[in-house]
Order: sequence, then structure tokens, then C-alpha cells
Amino acid sequence: MTDRSEKSIPSPARTAAVLAVSPLPADRLRLREILSQRNWKLHEASDCREALALLRGQSIPVLLCGRDHADGGWKDLLNATARLPSPPNLIVFSRLAGDSLWAEVLNMGGFDVLITPFEAEEVLRVTFAAWSRWESDFAAAPTKKQMRRTAQLNPARDVDVVTSPFRTVGASA
Repeated sequence: MTDRSEKSIPSPARTAAVLAVSPLPADRLRLREILSQRNWKLHEASDCREALALLRGQSIPVLLCGRDHADGGWKDLLNATARLPSPPNLIVFSRLAGDSLWAEVLNMGGFDVLITPFEAEEVLRVTFAAWSRWESDFAAAPTKKQMRRTAQLNPARDVDVVTSPFRTVGASA
């Protein structure tokens, strides 16, 4: 059931992917219950290996990750995802979340920390914020292919031009 405060939290205009990584089925089930009411498509993994296989196969903006796994932890996932073309924003969750974990996650490049058991409003708020940041960092940026295509469509002989689908900047030769 969604209460009034949860309804005030925005959700993506189109379906957005989230990956939940936890060895505990109860964590994944609770996240599924919370996120299924909105425009979120939840992918699930029980360990780091499975999560990385999913992330290498598709672009997923938000990674919700338990602190520790049998085959690694959130730091391992953060380091591994940093090499992806559009790395997800990583949110760590733990029942023992505190200021020291929060500071460590932020200092290492993670996005935020959630405390378990999950509170729906907080999960929705933090997930939306992580998705919004990813959208502004990666979805709006033109790809190299888009930039090459634009350059081919707008060749410049006597002007040095840098083009993208969003603007053209140039100086006369």
C-alpha cells in the first residue's frame, strides 16, 4: 500500500531499470514490493558475479547493493562497474548502516546508503535521486556515434566546428 508521502516522490516518466544485489531473498522481495508500484523494472542478483553479468549485458542506471556478499562486497562492485561505459549509481544497504559507512560509500564514489529493513519512502526517494543523476550524466550526453553522424551530416570546410546533437560551436578560419 502506498501512503500519501510516497505518492509525492516522483518516479521516472518511462520505465527505468534497477538492479538489486543481495544474498537474502527477503531483501530482494521487499525491494520488488516497493519498486513494482512505480515505473521501475527490477533486476535481481544474489551475488556479485551474477550482478556483473547482468550489468555487462545492459545499461542499468541504479544498483542497490547489500554491504557484503560471499563473493565480494559493495567496494568490489563499485570498482568493477567503474569500468562500464555508463556505470550505475551504487546505493549500499545494510542493517548496520551508520555515519562511517555512509562517509566511506560517498568518499569512494557511491551514491548513498539505505538502512534495512527498508522504508518504502526512503527507497523511492534515494532510487529516484540516483536515477535522475545517472540520466543527467549519461542519458543526455551524446554518444561518439551520434557526434560522428552529426559531423558527417554537417561538414565544414572553412570553419572549425565541434558538433553534437545539442549545439554547434565554431570559429571562422
